[in-house]
Amino acid sequence: MADKIGAEHLRIGYGLPLSTARQWGLYISASRGKTSIGIEEPELFSEPGVFLIRPDQTVYWLSVQSMPFARPLFAEMVQALDFVIKNDYPARGEYTGEV
Repeated sequence: MADKIGAEHLRIGYGLPLSTARQWGLYISASRGKTSIGIEEPELFSEPGVFLIRPDQTVYWLSVQSMPFARPLFAEMVQALDFVIKNDYPARGEYTGEV
């Protein structure tokens, strides 16, 4: 994927053990046999997630899905990140105090 989108400095993870996927908050699904495109699903697998992590190892942005479709579009993510970087836009949802 990194080659496909020309991201030489982007780290992309895959092959995550299910125990780690669960720790990251990813949904775990059981196989329903063959997919609509004829691929046999594994017995158990994690649904997709996209995590943008700051250099200090804190989460800046994440998307966790319970379905395999309607994933974030990388072109839109890059546009959003250009805006974020240009405007020093803070992450949202960072409040951890009492409500």
